[in-house]
Amino acid sequence: MPIDAAKALAAGPRTGEISWTTKDVQLYHLGIGAGLPATDPDELRYTLESRLHVLPSFATVAGSGAPGVIGGLSLPGVEVELAKVLHGGQTLEIHRPIPAQGTATATRRLAAVHDKGKAAVLVLRTEVTDDDGPLWTDDAQIFVRGEGGFGGDRGPSRRLDPPAGEPDRTVERPVREDQALLYRLCGDWNPLHADPEFAKLAGYERPILHGLCTYGITLKAVVDTLLGGDVTRVRGYSTRFAGVMYPGETLRIRMWRGRGRVRVAVSAVERGDAPVLTDTVVHHS
Repeated sequence: MPIDAAKALAAGPRTGEISWTTKDVQLYHLGIGAGLPATDPDELRYTLESRLHVLPSFATVAGSGAPGVIGGLSLPGVEVELAKVLHGGQTLEIHRPIPAQGTATATRRLAAVHDKGKAAVLVLRTEVTDDDGPLWTDDAQIFVRGEGGFGGDRGPSRRLDPPAGEPDRTVERPVREDQALLYRLCGDWNPLHADPEFAKLAGYERPILHGLCTYGITLKAVVDTLLGGDVTRVRGYSTRFAGVMYPGETLRIRMWRGRGRVRVAVSAVERGDAPVLTDTVVHHS
């Protein structure tokens, strides 16, 4: 059996040191489309080392380690083909602002294995701390097609009721044709995002944008539009990856204000507002 849930869950946590520099932060910000216009003071917060602020979604690539989708495939009891794997969702909790450079300890473990019938979902949890205490906790939901039906727990439903009324703000963000190639330099080397032949093997007409790239683009839009550009106000951020985004397309990001949170829906403009991110919430101070 490709996934042995009991063996995978029984495996102990993996702990290691990660580190990052201002260059890593700048590259990540460029990878999610920051820096346009290049001399805009609001954009220089993301690109100029002397005034660098760290968007919290940088946590998903800090240390340039394998992201949840790939890292989860190296766990004991998990033997699946990469072409069957999709990133199903991401949840991030920020305990305090992320420094522009630093060294920390990352502890990774499999928190759950869910049986969705036609697929299995692995929840890979990463907890990061430095000398001053906890920095962030993130959960990557890894969707493995064709590996369900093993009799396990289905797990909790992550679906939310659609936001009520018209959005408070709507913005559009064009995605460069080479955006995935640039974002790959942050550490996610999955060929699904670069190799046309591999993309076809996985069932796509061409390489798709990383879900975590869309995740970062969306958080930046919320911070810049509704949080006054203050990255330190973000407390948590969760989403479900509902559909693909192709480089060269345009993201439409709809935002609904709430008390201490922003609901968000993201779609692809050129494909009739096809859903890209759903069940998306940014918690803030």
